Amino acid sequence: MTSLDAVLTALLAVQRQSWEQGVAAQAALDLGREDLALLLAEAAVTRQAADGRLADVAEPGAVNGAACGEAVLAAYRRTGNAVFADAARRQLAWLADDAPRAGDGTLFHLLGGREVWADTVYMVVPFLALSGRADLAQAQLDGHRRRLCADGLYAAIWSEETGSLRRAEHWGGGNGWVVAAIARTLRLVPGFPGRAGLAAHAREVLDACLALRRPDGLFHDVLDDPATFRETNAAQMFSYAASVGAADGWLPGSYAKVGRDLLAAASREVDRFGVVRGACGSPRFDRPGTSAEAQAFHLLAARARSALPSDVAEARTRAGQLPD
Repeated sequence: MTSLDAVLTALLAVQRQSWEQGVAAQAALDLGREDLALLLAEAAVTRQAADGRLADVAEPGAVNGAACGEAVLAAYRRTGNAVFADAARRQLAWLADDAPRAGDGTLFHLLGGREVWADTVYMVVPFLALSGRADLAQAQLDGHRRRLCADGLYAAIWSEETGSLRRAEHWGGGNGWVVAAIARTLRLVPGFPGRAGLAAHAREVLDACLALRRPDGLFHDVLDDPATFRETNAAQMFSYAASVGAADGWLPGSYAKVGRDLLAAASREVDRFGVVRGACGSPRFDRPGTSAEAQAFHLLAARARSALPSDVAEARTRAGQLPD
């Protein structure tokens, strides 16, 4: 068993929430395991809520299930089964029309709350772009950026009720979600209309985060607060973004080494069972531990160094073109 095989095995052994099902399926796709991605997508469709949210496990998230959308679209492309097409349409309709949102259309992260979280960017932007709604993808990034981003760093949570930040800390994971979302969007949809703007913003955020890197190559959980714990997964998320950007040409080639170095630092935290240790840990993500997303991002970062072949990129983009 290779080290990546062990990380994948550990990922499949971890209990997963809706977004973690999604990033697990994305890792399977990037590993070339479309068979596994199909099974993960089928499970997400089986748990689709009546309102359209994929992979619902009775959690309060309003947007997290959309992370499964890419795999559901890939499953439709592979099988032609209309069940997957219908599931993707219902998830898209929820985001476009029915999910709770602010007056300007920016989606709230939780049901029953009026909060904007950095995490949402990853959950919805790639799926919206892949589904042919670049307009909505751009609008979501813009709405989150206005509320959360200053000087290249994202705060974690904005309260629409108070019109102020509820969690102003520059959480590594939140910034990782943003740059990884942009990287995945530009990889899946190379012709994205706002490509140059998205690429420039990803570089701005990535550079701001890299300036806060620890001497050991990792980051603090709150990037600019050395009193917070040393954390593993942000380095993997930044590695993914840096490596994809360099491979796909929207970051200078020098970022390829940055991506390799970040992944190497995180790899030192993988134990003999393939478990990524020291990540911002499930289930509350407030202390060091383990998580499905950390497992998935290790795999995503490891595979990110190769540019997506043009035929695969075209096929992924076509996956969003559902029949009328």
